Amino acid sequence: MGAFTRHRRSKHLIATFTGFEADLLRSLAAQLVELLHSEAAVPDDRDPLEALLDFGGPTTEPDDPVLARLFPTAYPDDEEAAADFRRFTENGLREGKARAASAIIDGLEDAGLPADLDEDDRLTIDVELDEPGAQLWLRSFTDLRLALAVRLGVEEDDEEYWDSLPEDDPRARAHDVYEWVGGLQETLVHALTH
Repeated sequence: MGAFTRHRRSKHLIATFTGFEADLLRSLAAQLVELLHSEAAVPDDRDPLEALLDFGGPTTEPDDPVLARLFPTAYPDDEEAAADFRRFTENGLREGKARAASAIIDGLEDAGLPADLDEDDRLTIDVELDEPGAQLWLRSFTDLRLALAVRLGVEEDDEEYWDSLPEDDPRARAHDVYEWVGGLQETLVHALTH
């Protein structure tokens, strides 16, 4: 379950998730939204026009390693340019990433995922996305994978390490989730391009 395909007639992208899969995906997306807002770049309780015209965003890299990976320093060799770039862009980037993750939550709940999932429920969730919606999900899958990779310490060419962990090791299970999100991302890319 959970693989995206293109519907022949409507051109929409569809996937069927078990209730467990849908709830897990919603939880991951909700955690990402919470993280994006937890170390707020700049509190935004101002008038919307004032906020739109203000470029008083952060000038230093976020403390959280996941946020630092999601918002890397644009000019590592030029501290002043990096600070200016971050000040003008990070708030908007955070909001865009939060909107993309929220699109996953909304899409799953619109497709019928209840707020509280009964563990014994044999529920399946059919998600149907138009192309703009699919692009939002795709961007969020990238962010989710980056977040999981940072938290787990995933590195290039370390598959042997992950394969050597016992199945009941919590790190192995978390890595399985990382791989699962990657599989979803791959099927969504394929469905979008074919």
